[in-house]
Amino acid sequence: MTDHQRATAAQPDVPRRPTSLDPQQLGFKPQPPIGWLAPLLLLSTGLRTLLAILFGAYLDKRELQNALDAAVFAQPGTDGELWFDYVADLGDGFHATYSVAYLLAQPSLQIEGRPLPRGQVLLMGGDQVYPLANGDSYENRTKGPYRAALPEAPGHGPPPALFALPGNHDWYDGLTAFLRLFARRKDGHIGGWRTLQRRSYFAVRLPAHWWLFAIDEQFGAYLDDPQLVYFEKAAGGVQPGDRIILMTPSPTWVKSAQKPDAYDAVDYFIRTILAPTGAEVRVLLSGDLHHYARYTRPDREMFTCGGGGAYLLGTQQLPERLTVPPEETLTRSASPSVDYDLASRYPSPAQSRRFSWGVFHRIPRRNPGFVTMLGIVHTLTMLALAGAWSRGGDIQRLFSIPLVFMLVVIMLAAVLFAQPPGASAERRPRHWILGPLHGFAQIGLAWAGTWVWLVLPIRDWPWPWPLVGAALAYGPVIGLVATQVVGAYLLLASAFDVNVNELFAGQGIEDAKSFLRLHIARDGTLTVYPIGVDRISRDWVPDPAGDPDAPWLRPRQPLRTHFIEPPIVIAGPATAQA
Repeated sequence: MTDHQRATAAQPDVPRRPTSLDPQQLGFKPQPPIGWLAPLLLLSTGLRTLLAILFGAYLDKRELQNALDAAVFAQPGTDGELWFDYVADLGDGFHATYSVAYLLAQPSLQIEGRPLPRGQVLLMGGDQVYPLANGDSYENRTKGPYRAALPEAPGHGPPPALFALPGNHDWYDGLTAFLRLFARRKDGHIGGWRTLQRRSYFAVRLPAHWWLFAIDEQFGAYLDDPQLVYFEKAAGGVQPGDRIILMTPSPTWVKSAQKPDAYDAVDYFIRTILAPTGAEVRVLLSGDLHHYARYTRPDREMFTCGGGGAYLLGTQQLPERLTVPPEETLTRSASPSVDYDLASRYPSPAQSRRFSWGVFHRIPRRNPGFVTMLGIVHTLTMLALAGAWSRGGDIQRLFSIPLVFMLVVIMLAAVLFAQPPGASAERRPRHWILGPLHGFAQIGLAWAGTWVWLVLPIRDWPWPWPLVGAALAYGPVIGLVATQVVGAYLLLASAFDVNVNELFAGQGIEDAKSFLRLHIARDGTLTVYPIGVDRISRDWVPDPAGDPDAPWLRPRQPLRTHFIEPPIVIAGPATAQA
């Protein structure tokens, strides 16, 4: 037994290491990946989003945070250098979330011959839980897996710090659960990581004249006055020539290509808070889009890294060049527009397209409730069509009330699924075209299914056997076929940059994860190591004899990591002046 184990064994409040994956031993229930097309989840998430849009200002707790501690934090590192990690979009299925947490918790990663020590700071960049923020979801999808990965602080040195920025899913309850977990306790911790922040936003002084600023945009709407006052005070310590890393909940520089006002809040913050200090914003970090991408120009790098555990989002739709801020913005005092080139992305466009074709088998497997819902809708439509077919003339058949109702439901659902109200004016026509096309395809399928039903002898059986046959035979078959029509629509729509997120969310792809490991050297050089994990682990073995700070579960087969691209080296103030 090591000294660390003896010391821990003497503490009665230290939990025992689990000997199995039993939730009673783990203290949480490992969760499956979310089926994003589940009917109840679609309804619940849609209602939550609508409520957040309509009443978000009333749920906004950022104004109340003005009463909380306004500390500016310092992470000086060791001997003038600091290792720190960035992960985002993490609280989904256990296997993917824990695979990334396990790698982050390792004392060191050896990648392509380079030793990368564990981060002394862990930055969580948004959407720490899915689909909705509440205590149980955080416990089972985030806190539990990360506590299992690093149960206690390492035996040597101070415990690693943890700072978290809320994303849109953290915001659906108005930040109540988020603040309880990350910002309300002076002795707060998640396993061996210590939570230090007191608000949903924060500023951290880093070594070698680097700074970290993390802003909370609340659905991209605006920056509240207490937050701006906090950052104005924090910026008072920034000196001309210092370098700044800016964390945002969403890569608004990417989204501004379709919504020109998306970048306005970030641009306002840089112009009014950071630019007057004379410091340089060299790095922008964000998650929200579940892949890795880097846009670059000589004076700034902009990273999207949302591969912490949520479903993979392909990269084939990313523009090769961005103009930021977009020239179409209506902000009169916006910063000068400059171009950024797409330097790297993961997975590659070719791999993303291959993933896209998995829609036909993954959607039914990941979303059985969605298949059931389509089966019910099409069965009801078939019964209405069959009933209308047996009545009167053609006009009477066509306009029977149940039939009209079902056809309207199908068409309305298909149009809303294409999301034309949320599209920009420039892109809206394609949404209005593709949505009805999908609706007509589903109606055509319903018509064909009804024709097949009417030629089968089962329709002439005594009541209620035709209804039983429709429910037990027709429904499941037509549900699967209708799901394939949805898959074909998603593939077609994605080629026009419509419903790309739904194409991948419905598949729930857990592989191709990513996170960043960053290093500030003594001379101020910042090196960013983008790390990819092509395949997560789905087979975990308990390690009851491990050290107290060792992960409770280890993968049966080692997790393989690689650099997504060569490390990105950014000169710091000291090296820039040399």
